[in-house]
Amino acid sequence: MSYVRAAALSELEEDTPKRVEIDGTPVSLVRTEGEVFAINDICSHANVSLSEGEIEDCSIECWLHGSSFDLRTGKPNGLPATRPVPVYPVKIEGDDVLVSVTQES
Repeated sequence: MSYVRAAALSELEEDTPKRVEIDGTPVSLVRTEGEVFAINDICSHANVSLSEGEIEDCSIECWLHGSSFDLRTGKPNGLPATRPVPVYPVKIEGDDVLVSVTQES
């Protein structure tokens, strides 16, 4: 896997999503419960930015229709969304948050 610097850890506020773009992929970075997660920023139900939503219980909620996605797996926690959104591996090196949005074959 190839990791790219997405942000500084110090830029991420607890339970406040931050939208970044990595190699053309919109990603929402979330610092919560002592970890940093990277999830695709586009809701699988309504094609809107998840980074504008709320964080609760290690999930991100879409602001438009209330779909909620697990930050660890990308799976929806309930309707109206039925399809998961991609999640990406994260590494922390010093103050750098590194994310891999591509997988090598």
